[in-house]
Amino acid sequence: MNLIGELAAMPGVIAAGEYTYRGDRFSCEGQLSDEMARMASIMCRATNMAVHMQANMLKSLEADCGCAPARGWAVKGDTFSVCVIANVFCFIDNRAVSMNEIMAVLRNRVRGQAGEMV
Repeated sequence: MNLIGELAAMPGVIAAGEYTYRGDRFSCEGQLSDEMARMASIMCRATNMAVHMQANMLKSLEADCGCAPARGWAVKGDTFSVCVIANVFCFIDNRAVSMNEIMAVLRNRVRGQAGEMV
């Protein structure tokens, strides 16, 4: 099973997907409509670009913030959270699954990513 399918099948996962860095393609499995999945991939790509830019700006100031290069990011809300490493995203229901559990799967399965989480 591929990573997206594995994540989407986990209890508490609303949807999982991936997008191209150019932003012209995406795939998603789970409980999102095609339009919501498209918007989710756009939001994750835009946020990923901003996180990388900000981490690189801090690094250029010779500040040892420990966040550059940025490996990924996560946002935890009251009801659901978004977890992203590289170009893979996962929306989760906070009441049904631990963010730590999802992040462990992402860290272990998305190879070749250096850096820290932001």
